[in-house]
Order: sequence, then structure tokens, then C-alpha cells
Amino acid sequence: MSGFLDNVRCGECECVDWGEKRNAIASIAAGVLFFTGWWIIIDAAVKYPDMDRFNHSYHACGVIATVAFLMINAVSNGQVRGESYSDGCLGQTGARVWLFIGFMLAFGSLIASMWILFGGYVVTQKAEVYPGIAVFFQNAFIFFGGLVFKFGRTEDLWQ
Repeated sequence: MSGFLDNVRCGECECVDWGEKRNAIASIAAGVLFFTGWWIIIDAAVKYPDMDRFNHSYHACGVIATVAFLMINAVSNGQVRGESYSDGCLGQTGARVWLFIGFMLAFGSLIASMWILFGGYVVTQKAEVYPGIAVFFQNAFIFFGGLVFKFGRTEDLWQ
């Protein structure tokens, strides 16, 4: 699963060598997604500063998604597969458990943001739905940014 983007082929262009720039492109795309997620929630917090229209405890989902982003990308694919040079603290099993917890936090924050959107804004038919949409899109952008950063890069170019 670590190289599922290896077989994705765009139109062949002889003027640009995408193979050497794959890591840079994936890193930039992940950074733009992460930045966009936080930009959306900052916009909602500035637009709705009072607690009755936008409960600021909803920022916890974005913080958990950010921690999950860091956890997912803290271990390399080589550590998960057991091809790492050092065993580390717990070895391959520890890396897999760490990655699993990171994905659980990422999915949990995404599901919680959906619950905030629908339970807090859509079902209650509040006048402003934008804060709920902002919380959801923040977590969705951070989640997909983490996936792009984890699986969009290749470790073959690191050597």
C-alpha cells in the first residue's frame, strides 16, 4: 500500500521529468491541503467570534487531526515493513501500532467533524451553517493532506 501511486501515470511529457520531482510535488500538495484546512477554520473563527454561533471547543477536532497528521508521517514505510536499519524502541510492531493509532485519530477527527456539522448545524437548522462546514472541511483537508504526504512520496529517492 505504500506505493499505490507508483502506477499512476499522467500524460507523458518529455519536457518535465516527474520522477525526480515526485517527493517535492507531493510535499507541496500536502502542505497546501494542510494550510487550506487551517485557513478555513481561522476564517470561521474570525467571522463568528461569539460562542453561541460557533462553539470554539470544535477546534479540538482540528488539533487532533494535526496530531494524527504528524503521527502518520513520523514513521517511514520502511519501518512499517521492517526494512529499517534500526529497530528503534519497539521495532516493526511499535511502528505499526503508532501508525494504526495515527490513522484512528485521523478517521476519528474526520467522523467527529461530520457529527459536528450534521448534529450541531444541519439537524438543528441553525441560521449559519458555515461554521460546521468549516470544521468539516478543515478536517477533510488535513486528512487528505496527511494521506498525500504519506503515500504520495517515495523513499527510493531518499538515497
